[in-house]
Amino acid sequence: MSLSTALRVAQNSIFNASLQTSVTSRNISESGNTNYARRDVELVTTSAGATVFSVRRAENQELLRNSLAAMASSAGQASIADGAARLNNVINGTDNSTSPATFLTQFENALQLFATDPSNDLTGEQAIYAAKELANGISDASVAVQSYRTRLDSEISSGVETVNALLDKFKIANDEIVRGTVTGQDVNDALDTRDTLLKEISQYISISTNTRDNNDLQIYTSEGVTLFETLPRKVSFEPTASYSPGNAGNQIYIDGVPLTSGSGASTNAIGSLAAKLQMRDDIAEQVQGQLDEIARGLIVQFSETDQSGGVGPALAGLFTYSGGPAVPGGATAVSGIALTLSVNAAFDPSVGGSADLLRDGGANGASYVQNTNGGAAFSTRLNSYIESIGQTITTDPSFGLAGSYSLAGYAQSSIGWLDGVRSTATRAAESKQALSDRLETALSSNQGVNLDEELSMLIELEQSYQASARVMTTVNNMYTTLLQSVG
Repeated sequence: MSLSTALRVAQNSIFNASLQTSVTSRNISESGNTNYARRDVELVTTSAGATVFSVRRAENQELLRNSLAAMASSAGQASIADGAARLNNVINGTDNSTSPATFLTQFENALQLFATDPSNDLTGEQAIYAAKELANGISDASVAVQSYRTRLDSEISSGVETVNALLDKFKIANDEIVRGTVTGQDVNDALDTRDTLLKEISQYISISTNTRDNNDLQIYTSEGVTLFETLPRKVSFEPTASYSPGNAGNQIYIDGVPLTSGSGASTNAIGSLAAKLQMRDDIAEQVQGQLDEIARGLIVQFSETDQSGGVGPALAGLFTYSGGPAVPGGATAVSGIALTLSVNAAFDPSVGGSADLLRDGGANGASYVQNTNGGAAFSTRLNSYIESIGQTITTDPSFGLAGSYSLAGYAQSSIGWLDGVRSTATRAAESKQALSDRLETALSSNQGVNLDEELSMLIELEQSYQASARVMTTVNNMYTTLLQSVG
């Protein structure tokens, strides 16, 4: 090897070591950044020795795709678990203290106390007070369900705005990558940004990607709807100002195609938006339906019937609603009946009514009086009411509770149903989060920075730099000696 060749090799080695040191130092400084992909310097052999060919960004597209899918699935399941817990809290309260079942038990106890001493005005008023607590609790729960649906709408709207903003940022990063790829510029930072945006988008919507020429990326939803192709496609949603029972919310549209909501406690919703649609239109509406069925059962079971032997219809007694005094017929739910459930004013002493009507009957006229002798110790009617709370009634099976129930059993089963949804959703959320974490860890291990490896590389580069510097010094000394001998 000639001295000039040795000098070129040493100079090239110093340049390579300098660039590698710069890249390694950047890796070390970004070691705590989970969205940074490790950079590696690729070398090729030339006549002048090893030469830098490119700075390559570590990537594993298969792992990234799997990680994005798991992340979306976890986000959807977490939304169901969180939503069911929130809904359970607003309906049933801590330790079920505000649940319809709890209020019904308290009312039943008050009825039993009144039945033991039907001539006692105080126990009668206490029974009416307990009935008002029950009716108000169910009505308030219905209001809370609809308020929760309105709040979900607001969250969905905010999520849609975020997705549109992320897609706009994605376009900027994607355009930079395409231009840089065409002109041969370093686009690694833009690739990091683009992958980070994909992770953020997948929290809201399940996505898949396709890479075209020049690193141009397309994004599709899991249902095959185009989300981004050169330009972002519009994600639109029109929130509803307020909700009432049975009022279906608006859809989310992606490029004009509606986003499908999920189903089941261990939901198949992928992404938080589809899960929140499910919470709003499925789970919350089933809870509303159960409240409506409890309200309907109370109105029917505590209605007054014609005692005169005539053919007068059953009419609302202690409990009534906006459609009263007519009593709902059949076994079909009346949408929103819980929202207007109340105690009949004729029974309420606080507004001029009489608690004695609960004992005697007659809120709807003389034909509906059961205690025709006016006995103060009459308890037959009160005892029949107490028995009716435990008797089997026919319920609408459309709201997750199929089978035969008593009024008390249905109210208790409603608690169990929602708690079951919450429990199943929480377990599924933990499982899906664990899978997402494992895949994220695998992705990080594959393309992230290992600090120990980078520090070891830095030491090797320092030694390489020193060796090349010594070669240059030696060659320089040899040139000096040669020139002096010639001179």
